[in-house]
Amino acid sequence: MSTLIDLRRIPAHVAIIMDGNGRWAQHRGALRPTGHREGSQTVRQIVRASRRLGLRALTLYAFSEQNWQRPSFEVDALMELLREFLVTEREEILENGIRLTSIGRTERLPSRVLEVLRPLEAESANNTGMTLCLALSYGGREELADTMRALAAQVARGELAPSSVDESSIDHAMPSMAQGTVDLLIRTGGEQRISNFLLWNAAYAELVFSERLWPEFEVEDLYDAIAEYQGRDRRFGKVSALSPDALAPDPTPSELATAVHA
Repeated sequence: MSTLIDLRRIPAHVAIIMDGNGRWAQHRGALRPTGHREGSQTVRQIVRASRRLGLRALTLYAFSEQNWQRPSFEVDALMELLREFLVTEREEILENGIRLTSIGRTERLPSRVLEVLRPLEAESANNTGMTLCLALSYGGREELADTMRALAAQVARGELAPSSVDESSIDHAMPSMAQGTVDLLIRTGGEQRISNFLLWNAAYAELVFSERLWPEFEVEDLYDAIAEYQGRDRRFGKVSALSPDALAPDPTPSELATAVHA
């Protein structure tokens, strides 16, 4: 590990938008599914490295709700790669104490995927080593809509008072919040947007954008992103403890008035 990171300050929850598989393939004159297959090898490496580092949770944006609109041959290839990953990695996931879970409208997934996904989720449910969460048929706006609909149904049944709907109740009702808020969100592929991913959970996440296409992303790049995260001052809307403003006494009303009109 050439990049120096503080193992005492590892982010608890890392989320990754794995972008660039298709472009990686196209740059090599290959079909997009070739890039997805190459990207699946990167997934294996990053999951293993995350487990070794001691991450509490790793969420991977594997297939968005909007990805269903892609050509059918590409969707079929992605579903087959997902099934293959779940089958080939099952033993390693269980042996390493990883809890596998998924978020999204997973009922849309083909039966050949669900028949291996659901049993592995059940078998690994009590594992405590690390949670690996796959975002499948997932969209942040869709998750918010589904959560609001569920809370509205509770209100309609008289199980929840409207005045009780607050941030805490949304946290408890939102499936992705089972992994907690996101500390570090990484996007590969050079694009600088979050593309409808974990909109609620990533409200205060540190964002790191990598120019590397996902098949090129290496463990060292993960370390670099964590090092960048550790070098930032996470204030959550507050003043930094090291800021002169935080160390100074609170201003008097007259000082505030002077500052406002200055």
